Amino acid sequence: MKAILVVLSLALALHANAAAAALKLGDQAPDFSLQAARAGKDFSFSLKEALEKGPAVLYFYPKSFTRVCTEEAHEFAEAMDQFAAMGASVIGVSGDRIDTQREFSRLECRDKFPVGADPDFKVIKAYDAAFNVPVAGAIFANRISYVISPDGKILSVVEDSGATKHIERALAVVKQWHDAQNK
Repeated sequence: MKAILVVLSLALALHANAAAAALKLGDQAPDFSLQAARAGKDFSFSLKEALEKGPAVLYFYPKSFTRVCTEEAHEFAEAMDQFAAMGASVIGVSGDRIDTQREFSRLECRDKFPVGADPDFKVIKAYDAAFNVPVAGAIFANRISYVISPDGKILSVVEDSGATKHIERALAVVKQWHDAQNK
């Protein structure tokens, strides 16, 4: 019984940590550059450079090649033509190393968008997306997505353990931004 209470308490503490973690609407998005891969090829991704072209969708996910993370990558890949038509870029970020991201970008992102490697959790922590465990610290990223306007402001934040809401919300917010720019 005591073990069940400890596990339940830990789960509630972790959930509370995740729920209160994300940056807020209107906040300035932290600038960053990190090693990324698209279509299996390495490059340096810069948020500043991405925002010069239009809004950016930045999504954090726990671990490449896991079930929901793979589903989310597939859904973002399927939506890339829509994002591109509105001038938006997409990047996924996890704590995985670049060798894992090379394969994930090719196989699961279907060569459509990049994924960044953040094994030191610098970007993940800057965006309050780290899943922290007492004693162990940050062990992976929470599933959080942001839409960032070209001026660097947070337009949307989605925290959800499933994949679909992130893509749906990002598309809706980017469309709203795009329509407002083209009035």
